[in-house]
Amino acid sequence: MGNTSCVVIGLAGGSGSGKTSVASALARDFKDKGAIVIEQDWYYRNIPEDSRIKASDWNFDHPDSVEFSLLIDQLKTLRKGEPVEAPQYDYKTHSRMKETRRIYPQPVIILEGILILDNPELRSLLDIKIYVDTDADVRFIRRLQRDIHERGRSVENVITQYYKTVRPMHETFVEQSKKYADIIIPQGAENYVAIDVLKTKIKWLLREAHGR
Repeated sequence: MGNTSCVVIGLAGGSGSGKTSVASALARDFKDKGAIVIEQDWYYRNIPEDSRIKASDWNFDHPDSVEFSLLIDQLKTLRKGEPVEAPQYDYKTHSRMKETRRIYPQPVIILEGILILDNPELRSLLDIKIYVDTDADVRFIRRLQRDIHERGRSVENVITQYYKTVRPMHETFVEQSKKYADIIIPQGAENYVAIDVLKTKIKWLLREAHGR
């Protein structure tokens, strides 16, 4: 682990599992202490301009699609108490925006994304590792709704991508990372008992970090 002045929580799980809802719930509950959510998706790499692969065929669910080295460096910087300029990704153009988001260190840092527990170096920086476990049919329906309404995708495109990359990458990388989790949360943010247990653990770590 890094600097003990903050608690870093890693939230993994399949696309549509409810990670964002859990992250939002935790951020709300610890708002008074200071909490920030960092999304793995911000760190997607640009699709090479000379690539002959269409954006709709790009494998966004493989670890190589994410610039984990930058994410790790920025997380280390935050743990040292220094701000970072986090990249922002445009899901409609499949490229990083020119603008960045300044992130300031907070006592609670919540890092969420499908591959958060797959990377060994990133795992070593996490104080609590969580896997949100949700049935495949529920995850697919949520992803379908999100990609259509928020990312301008067609139903056919979402289904094709699911079978070509999302499902096989989930089985190869995401599902396999569940074994590294300290806590597995079925049903996401609707599992109030698990969320309450998690909040209790975070509060304990915060007290330890500040010597009280």
